[in-house]
Amino acid sequence: MNTRPTPDDGSQFLTQLGQNTRQPNSPEEARLERVPAPERGRNYVVRFTAPEFTSLCPVTGQPDFAHIVIDYIPDEWIVESKSLKLFLTSFRNHGAFHEKCSVQIATTLVDLLKPVWLRIGAYWYPRGGMPIDVFWQTGAPPEGVWIPAQDVPGYRGRG
Repeated sequence: MNTRPTPDDGSQFLTQLGQNTRQPNSPEEARLERVPAPERGRNYVVRFTAPEFTSLCPVTGQPDFAHIVIDYIPDEWIVESKSLKLFLTSFRNHGAFHEKCSVQIATTLVDLLKPVWLRIGAYWYPRGGMPIDVFWQTGAPPEGVWIPAQDVPGYRGRG
């Protein structure tokens, strides 16, 4: 019997947070979860940074590495961070080109959250001497919102 009061923040519907959760084998198997935004009606930026993102080259099967920065302005929903971490790490055995992985992450979040605005900067480490960086956003951010720079240096060891 659960004696804790039921929260009204939407967390009672989460299935992964606070649980021992198995790592999904693919992005399609991963389950992103959301909760109601706590500051609806306000424009503020939420940033997630994944400096150790990995996926696989679809041709060679070799690992690819990226520094991913996701910024979004919530509308009615925010993403639950554990589910986002599991979603992002599910790409480690997923074979797709840099562009596909980057845009798939962003559009999956847009479909789930329907944010006011979202952008992704995917800074891929070089293979064959050439980094491939991928940028995508839903459109112009609303006026008057402070959008910080992503501050990921151009490739010179990215450190």
